[in-house]
Amino acid sequence: EAMLDIDVKSKPSQPHWFERYVQPCVAELLGTALFVFTGCISVVDDTPNTGKMQPALVHGLAAGVIVAALGDI
Repeated sequence: EAMLDIDVKSKPSQPHWFERYVQPCVAELLGTALFVFTGCISVVDDTPNTGKMQPALVHGLAAGVIVAALGDI
């Protein structure tokens, strides 16, 4: 009969104040800044053939990247 040696570390009852208050605010600030920056950059080079599709795609892709990168926070 094999015995499994597993160390189980209990989580603290509440997260640290940095993880609870500062980290979400910094993530929100970074995500919003990235979203606005990419949206502004996408319309700087206004070519006649892209129309409204280029900013829409850039905002959609930026939102996807931001959620993937910062979603765990």
